[in-house]
Amino acid sequence: MTTTSSPRTVSLLGSTGSIGTQAIQIVTASPDRFRVVGVSAGGRDPRQVAQQAVTLRVEQVAVASGSAAELRELIGDAARSAGLTAYDPEILVGADASERVAASGADVVLNGITGSIGLRPTLAALKHGSTLALANKESLIVGGPIVKALARPGQIVPVDSEHSAIAQCLRVGRPEDVRKLVVTASGGPFRGRSRAELRDVSPQQALAHPTWTMGRMVTTNSATLVNKGLEVIEAHLLFDVPFERIEVVVHPQSIVHSMVQYVDGSTIVQASPPSMLIPIALGLDWPNRVQDAAPAMDWTTASTWEFEPLDDAAFPAVALARQVGQAGSTYPAVYNAANEECVEAFHQERIGFLDIVDTVRAVVDEHDAAPHTDLTVEQVLAAEGWARSRAQQMLSQA
Repeated sequence: MTTTSSPRTVSLLGSTGSIGTQAIQIVTASPDRFRVVGVSAGGRDPRQVAQQAVTLRVEQVAVASGSAAELRELIGDAARSAGLTAYDPEILVGADASERVAASGADVVLNGITGSIGLRPTLAALKHGSTLALANKESLIVGGPIVKALARPGQIVPVDSEHSAIAQCLRVGRPEDVRKLVVTASGGPFRGRSRAELRDVSPQQALAHPTWTMGRMVTTNSATLVNKGLEVIEAHLLFDVPFERIEVVVHPQSIVHSMVQYVDGSTIVQASPPSMLIPIALGLDWPNRVQDAAPAMDWTTASTWEFEPLDDAAFPAVALARQVGQAGSTYPAVYNAANEECVEAFHQERIGFLDIVDTVRAVVDEHDAAPHTDLTVEQVLAAEGWARSRAQQMLSQA
């Protein structure tokens, strides 16, 4: 195990979500290795944010919405309960709160925010020289060339389990010897169903993922396979591999997190039980490994792994994402924003399951983006705004 003379400083964006809480589990188990200096969250649970702040003794506490006075009071209560008498962190409230934490210059910024609202914090972390442990795939996907232009080599470390797996497998060989990337998909709760059988599935069924516990948006995206489409675009941007050399295969056990096939016929596999702890730990201290970050495979127990081709007829989201990724410009932003609107409508039971990707396709088909050689954040946000508005119009007419 590699250690340093002082702990790496870490800012956690999305600290109350699944990625953030697991990251806290890792850093608290290795206090000689990591020190959290800032946390940010949406603000729906200020009591949890306050408790995290006190437990970690952070210097910055940020929420996107809520009352600074209430948060300060909750922090004071939590501090007194912990026996702290002089704890007074900086408190940030507002839409730019996470961006300000990301710009604080921590050694590592873990962006665990869900959705494209993570774009500005991603850019802030890169601009201020932090290593970006990226779980917020949407910021790279919608901001593609903007993010890549700002990042120095090796500054972005993927935290998605699939991309972390690919990054690990790529260390085995030379870039010129890579034949293709193979991204695995669990298939979600509806694996094996035909398109007709998906017509009447409920939001509750879509959230019953067989192997992963995630937030509502990501879990629903896993059910539609929009998430896998986004991951194909992300893999292309992270590893500079053409779309035609990125393959998706269904692997319901979620043990093999992704693979890299080399030109000599070898396929390198990264395998571990379905847990985000390993990719999060690697994101925090890449390329060093954190001892006992998560339970390992028990190779003395018999097991069977299955691999199946993707059913593009039942789950067209991946094929659509390839088209969007190849079109570039603001098309990925439109794809993602329209999908976010449709997922919310589905959980409000305003539309059916199949309407999600069908509506996303319709919005993408209407989008007319001129190629942007120098894409700007403003252009991305304008395209997102248009996509959300157009999706809402289509959904209101459904």
